Amino acid sequence: MEKIVEQGLLYDFYGELLTEHQKQIYEAAVYNDMSLTEIADEHGISKQGVHDLIKRCTKTLQGYEDKLHMIRRFEAIKAQAEELKKVSKKDLDVTELKKAALDISENILEELT
Repeated sequence: MEKIVEQGLLYDFYGELLTEHQKQIYEAAVYNDMSLTEIADEHGISKQGVHDLIKRCTKTLQGYEDKLHMIRRFEAIKAQAEELKKVSKKDLDVTELKKAALDISENILEELT
């Protein structure tokens, strides 16, 4: 299951960089959970061709992530936002709350640069 989630995230962030044909095949496999045979029949290509294309697309998308780190940054910023939410629910005095908010905002800004 984790592989599908990872493929979905890669596609969400970098899918627009694929060709239209690659997007159709990748979406069919990852989002529509179609079998290789079903995809091959629908697109008039071999089952092996579908397998190779999905593997190549995944490698390409992972290459983009390795260079750009958009998913890693997104997850780091999301974690900081969750931390801010937790801090806001704590019973802190104004000074402690300001310090926590400042620390978290600095972490977010550092992640963005």
